[in-house]
Amino acid sequence: MRLPRGFRFASAAAGIRPSKPDVALFVSDHDAACAGVFTINRAKAAPVVDAERRLPAEAMRAIVVMSGNAVAMTGAAGIEATEAVLAAAARALGVDRTQVASAATGVIGMRLPAEKVVAALPRCVAQLGPDPAPAAEAIMTTDTTKKMASRTIELDGRAVTLTGICKGSGMIAPQLATMIAVIVTDCAIDARVLDAALREAAPDTFDQLVIDGDMSTNDSVFVLANGRAENPRIVSTGAPAFRELTAALTDLCDELARDIAADGEGATKRLEVRVTGAPARPVARDIAKAICVSPLVKAAMFGQDPNWGRVMMTIGARCGSQHFDVDPARVQIAIQRAVVYDAAPAAFDRAALKARLREPEVTIAVDLRAGAASAKAYGCDLSYDYVKLNADYTSTLFEAPDGGVRKDDRIGNYSPAFKRALLVQALGYISRFRGTRCVIQCSGAALARDGLKRAFCDDVLLLHSVGLVPIVVHAGGPDLSQEVDALGPLGALGSPRGRAEAIAARRTTPAAELRMIEMLTGSINTELVAMLNRGGGHAVGLSGKDAALLRARRLDGDDDPERGRDAAGELVEVNRGFLESLIGQHYIPVISPVGLGGDGESYHLDPDAVAAGIAGALGADKLMYLADVPGVVDNGELVTDLTPTTLRGKLDAGVVAGAMATKVLAALAALAGGVRAVHLIDGRIPHNIIAELFTDTGVGTIVRAEA
Repeated sequence: MRLPRGFRFASAAAGIRPSKPDVALFVSDHDAACAGVFTINRAKAAPVVDAERRLPAEAMRAIVVMSGNAVAMTGAAGIEATEAVLAAAARALGVDRTQVASAATGVIGMRLPAEKVVAALPRCVAQLGPDPAPAAEAIMTTDTTKKMASRTIELDGRAVTLTGICKGSGMIAPQLATMIAVIVTDCAIDARVLDAALREAAPDTFDQLVIDGDMSTNDSVFVLANGRAENPRIVSTGAPAFRELTAALTDLCDELARDIAADGEGATKRLEVRVTGAPARPVARDIAKAICVSPLVKAAMFGQDPNWGRVMMTIGARCGSQHFDVDPARVQIAIQRAVVYDAAPAAFDRAALKARLREPEVTIAVDLRAGAASAKAYGCDLSYDYVKLNADYTSTLFEAPDGGVRKDDRIGNYSPAFKRALLVQALGYISRFRGTRCVIQCSGAALARDGLKRAFCDDVLLLHSVGLVPIVVHAGGPDLSQEVDALGPLGALGSPRGRAEAIAARRTTPAAELRMIEMLTGSINTELVAMLNRGGGHAVGLSGKDAALLRARRLDGDDDPERGRDAAGELVEVNRGFLESLIGQHYIPVISPVGLGGDGESYHLDPDAVAAGIAGALGADKLMYLADVPGVVDNGELVTDLTPTTLRGKLDAGVVAGAMATKVLAALAALAGGVRAVHLIDGRIPHNIIAELFTDTGVGTIVRAEA
């Protein structure tokens, strides 16, 4: 993730929360324009009241965020505590008090132990550095993942970067969605113009995010712009650069909003509702949000129930209560792109749609057929865990005499019996798998989103820390997929032969394609290695050309003399000794699928086949494929256990097709080569690797070698 120039980040554990870092600093090394948008809830937290009256402003330097205590509805004590924290942060940074703003998140109505935060701020300042991850973690409350995103654009010949760090999981309703976000950019821009850009970006992104319909007291979104990009300063909303910056900011906010929706409390899937054909944009926004927040719709999505009647009920209710000029009987409703109602109930394949509702992202599209306006909204499903988490939220916490929050250990999110069973399962597998070699092939969505990449790296580090031996093989990421898709319908990322045929049809230069492939796979490799090493691992990035790790040859049948050497090849041999030496020194190999031919040329290889070949060469016990599907799905149901014989039967019957078929063929080859088990799991859900390996039921499809 690219970061703007001139910003530093840090976190510290002040003691607001029982054990985790709970104070975060976002600091500009230069005076920065600052803008903000805040909750419209009239029960505002003290930090919101302070920041809202002072922004937009020039010459800001820092935002301090406290987690675990909302500093809300505590009267004069909350105002005094906020002032004490701001003054202490300014002293520690050596700036003026007016150059610092704050935000808070946590339990409402508890006194903030300001003296603890004041004492922690000098330690926090001493740890300031370029990595935003510690600050992103410190602001989390019920979040399960850190949320960060970045965009880089060119303004008047200068590269300008925007990076957003946010938290949000529950108590989320529009205007503004419950969240804290700090967006930093090196753009040179006037504070009031920056404020205008943020106010254009929020309505279709954060304001269209709804998890449970409850509006927080603490919603805050800040943007700091320090001008280090040295672009001509944007001083007017009429400037072309303003439109370009606003578009990038909107796109960034949209990604952060989607990340919050995916991490909604207890969520198992993200919900996106798209409404078109509305008589006016406010109507489209209203109906989209109403569908997203409907408990009945959310519960149906959790249960993989394509119950379009609940969507229709919501449309009719909003049209009736708000007097919208829409006839619900004329609308069209599609769920996961399957039309289920079109001015009358539509015939659809219920089993196939139920299978698609297992995916971690569900789309409901509604055409109102009453105009030309459109809007979308983001939300999530409603699971058992949402009720449990929120029922226990404050029953597990109490205010200690020192003002900090403590946890009542007599009450847990789950019963003691459940905890014991889960721990026994996990520890049993950890003991059994110690020393086990596990090749993990990562592709698709797992490489497309920063949050999923971080979760993937966290899982790999956990495997390594408990004694497993992970070897990572990755594909080229979403950028390569897009480039290859441009070659034609046969240009699928996992199919070098398909690319070879597409290149032949388009007469694309093989050398140019290979350079593009190596550049993009190399970029992914570098990013994964950096994430692993920042987390304390000892990862080493490898191209298959290094030490002739992957020997390759040109795909058979590519003998057209006019085409010359092609970029697509197939794996011939794995340099096992080289990998064994790295594993013996406790390195985590991270391998990009580029091979070296006997002719001295480079060849791009199928990453699925590479993972299978490496697993076979190393005698790995396990091979894992992260796909963009839950596993093998037959007639709407996930098939959890297969053998090579039954898997081949699914393949022959057409149950498995497309990109998954490529993985299945590679899996069968690996099993024939001695690998004991292959796991096919959904890479779009964070930490599925851990859930698959360390629980009895797993989360995907496991294919075990024939007994």
